[in-house]
Amino acid sequence: MNIATTASDWFTTFWANWHVLIRVILIIVGAIVLRWLLLLSVRRIVKSVESGANIKNKVLTTITNEISPVSKARVVQRSKTMASVFNNFITWTVTTFALTMVLSELGVAIGALAAGAGLVGAGIGFGAQSLIKDLISGLFIVVEDQYGVGDSVNLGEVSGTVEAVGLRITQVRDADGVLWYIRNGEIVRVGNHSQGWSRAIVDISLAYGTDVEQAKKVIEEAAGQVASAPENTASVIGEPDVWGIHSLSGDEIVFRVVQKVKAGQSDGVARDLRSYLKKSLDGAGIALASKQAIYVAK
Repeated sequence: MNIATTASDWFTTFWANWHVLIRVILIIVGAIVLRWLLLLSVRRIVKSVESGANIKNKVLTTITNEISPVSKARVVQRSKTMASVFNNFITWTVTTFALTMVLSELGVAIGALAAGAGLVGAGIGFGAQSLIKDLISGLFIVVEDQYGVGDSVNLGEVSGTVEAVGLRITQVRDADGVLWYIRNGEIVRVGNHSQGWSRAIVDISLAYGTDVEQAKKVIEEAAGQVASAPENTASVIGEPDVWGIHSLSGDEIVFRVVQKVKAGQSDGVARDLRSYLKKSLDGAGIALASKQAIYVAK
């Protein structure tokens, strides 16, 4: 009985003297454990996103049975960016709550500090609206996978190849070799030429008096040769399609031929189409239109 009473008295005295420190230690340890669990969850989520992106990439590259190294780098960068954002958010949130609870245990007036912090935060937020807009837009660009490193994009005033995607800015290299730094908050539309598939489109302007049926036959044969050429078999998808007369005027007939190709391959296939069409039309004696030609109806 005396031992139990002594132990009880000791514990009561110990708790009265050290309860604040014990609670602070428990809060810190709890915050560390909670942060670790949340970061572990983020790593698992990011891995699942990366696996899903790899599956999507494999589906899009089934024909060549290989995965582009650029696509792999894109998936890795996307995953790292997402992980960095979530990790920072978790760290700051848990730290803020833990610090608030510790200060409360130490007897600091949290209400006054919160009011002052709110005023400071409102001022900073008002002055950094554009920065916040850039960060939020960048987060959605990464999460929605609107574009990635290596993609050929049209962002309005700038077109070119994406070299880096960050939360605040996107770096795009245009055809002249100029590297553009674009704030994500200023991007209102995105045209991506590197996702899924694209089309090589070539218009051929022929003289008004050209035999339409003969010209269409020659164009179809030339387009078929391009699609079956060894250097293009890995790029084209399906057969070429001659859409026929695309436009008509007093001095020319414009035929349009299209070829469905893999993403990012349209320029090379279009150049081959023009080359083959030039040779075939010359061989058939079909003249291209001249803007200075004048057709007089009989």
